[in-house]
Amino acid sequence: MKEKVMNGLEKFSKAMLSPLSYISAAGLILVLGALLTSTSLSAMIPALQWTPIKLLGQLIYNCIMVIINNLSLMFCVGIAAALAKKNKQQAAIIGLMSYFMYLTAGNVTLTQLGMLAEADPMVGLYGTGQSTVFGIQTVDMGVFGGILLGLVCGWVYNRTCEKQFKGIITQIYSGNRWSFTCMVVFSILFGFGSCFFWPPVQNVISALTDLIATSGNFGLFLYGFLERFLIPTGLHHLIYTPFQFSALGNSLTVGDATYTGSYIVMMMEYSMGLPFSDGIVWMYTGFTKTFGYFGIVAAFIFCARKENRKKTAAVLVPLAFTASLASITEPLDFMFCFSAPILWVAHACISGLFIVLLHIFHVTGFTTNLLGSVLMNLSAGADKTNYPILYLLALCQIAVYFVVFTLLIKTFNIHTPGREEVSTETAGSAAPAKKASVKNAAEVQCIIDGLGGKENILSVDNCFTRLRVNIKDPAKLDEAAINQLPNSGIVKKGTDIQIVYGLQVADIKRAVEAQLENQ
Repeated sequence: MKEKVMNGLEKFSKAMLSPLSYISAAGLILVLGALLTSTSLSAMIPALQWTPIKLLGQLIYNCIMVIINNLSLMFCVGIAAALAKKNKQQAAIIGLMSYFMYLTAGNVTLTQLGMLAEADPMVGLYGTGQSTVFGIQTVDMGVFGGILLGLVCGWVYNRTCEKQFKGIITQIYSGNRWSFTCMVVFSILFGFGSCFFWPPVQNVISALTDLIATSGNFGLFLYGFLERFLIPTGLHHLIYTPFQFSALGNSLTVGDATYTGSYIVMMMEYSMGLPFSDGIVWMYTGFTKTFGYFGIVAAFIFCARKENRKKTAAVLVPLAFTASLASITEPLDFMFCFSAPILWVAHACISGLFIVLLHIFHVTGFTTNLLGSVLMNLSAGADKTNYPILYLLALCQIAVYFVVFTLLIKTFNIHTPGREEVSTETAGSAAPAKKASVKNAAEVQCIIDGLGGKENILSVDNCFTRLRVNIKDPAKLDEAAINQLPNSGIVKKGTDIQIVYGLQVADIKRAVEAQLENQ
């Protein structure tokens, strides 16, 4: 049983890596867009206000953000393709169609039953439990909906894509079209059912806001904990939205005008030169995004194998800056939230703890992102913000994340990026310093032969550094043949074989697939 569970988690982790690999590459590009569109930075550097520069910044930022804002679709399509054992592009297409059917089924259900929420002029659909995705308003399941749909699509495709029917009419539903037909049924049922089983989950989360608001420092801890902990479910916005965009968080009356929500009040107090009120504490969900992820990344790099530290840093450091400068943490979050639950719980606890500490030390400064924090706190002054303590606590949080994550990773031998196991008996012939590169078909054939030949290979995939292959019979594995093309080790987990090639793995994967197709 344990082996089956671990194999299932391994497959899930591998499937998640497919879309995440693109997000990591987009991280630095997003940071550039965030800098070029920053109002605080443009106020200091007039050149950034030049129309062509502003246009370039908006193009970069918005074109990357459309990916970040639609991670649910990326996961659905990417996971479906990653799990498919053959014809991955067909599984991806079916996943794409399934996603839009799921959205539409939810919208039709809500509309016909009179359950469609009306958007508030100020906060839109926040707090209603619904959202608009690609112009379709439906129940807001966040990335969870896309992940679940992608998992089902991949599973269904592998079990139905070879089904054949006889007869003039029925044969049209053979093969991939039968997989599509099955997903039509599931997508409609899933979209319909989500309108009934997901709102109670949302209501439970929403009910916690009253407890948070009346529980002092414990409530603040719970606020920070849940805001991070619930990110994989997409329910985290139900925690912070009532505080940041309604009277539950704060209110300010100036003349005849009343402003509600900690975010709006904070900006009004800043623009009017007023002292910051205690309601700003509900904005401290940005503190961990701005600072804490540097500690997480530092721990991952430090715990990585020595030969992997440079390439691990090359992947993760841009994502830390993406979190800090653009407040986009999902690329890092999804690297360990499912694969290392103990780290995820620790992450949420640390986040909640430091919101409490910010409140205890009477910090009333900006923490939305690194650049905005520095510029706005300096302009507001230390008397209003107590920013020296803020940045001291920031250094403390980075250190706490580094120490706690390092201890947990090493104590429980958690396979964080760059720390994966390698086969000690095979790593010797594949010196890590020697880069693998495919020069000819003979080298590719060595890999195929070492995996037991074409008939023994079920699927070929890759993550950041590893060629991941599922084979029929592990007994046919020939490590000596595989090692004819230099690698940094071989990981064997039953029928799942991983060969560590480094950043050249994508080229090797394409060469293997091309040669398999020609055989």
